[in-house]
Amino acid sequence: MNAAKGLANWHRVMDGGSKPGDLAAIIRKDAVFHSPVVHTPQTGCDLVVAYLSAAGQTLGNDSFSYVRELVDGENAMLEFQTQMDGIQVNGIDLIRFDEDGMIADFKVMVRPLKAVNKVWEMMAAQLEADKQP
Repeated sequence: MNAAKGLANWHRVMDGGSKPGDLAAIIRKDAVFHSPVVHTPQTGCDLVVAYLSAAGQTLGNDSFSYVRELVDGENAMLEFQTQMDGIQVNGIDLIRFDEDGMIADFKVMVRPLKAVNKVWEMMAAQLEADKQP
């Protein structure tokens, strides 16, 4: 139930560029990621790190900013906005932390539909590029 500690760690990692090693240090081994474009939840630290790292590289450009933050117990909701190829993206990160402030569950929702399509296109390309040796 330590969302404050977890959020501090999340913002530190985001400010540091969302590096995979830094992300892995704040995510539970059994964490679950819910993508706005992938139907099935992605389970396990490695998959969650892959998705969040790719998101950091695609969404986390110079226009990215969190515009609202709500905290309730172990849960936090962070509203963000950014631009991708001239398309305005608005979304939320809904994060549940465990008692140690580690990320247990991470859900991303994005709007409008044009933004969802752009996120899907750019995330797919980034995830594929990250697989290359």
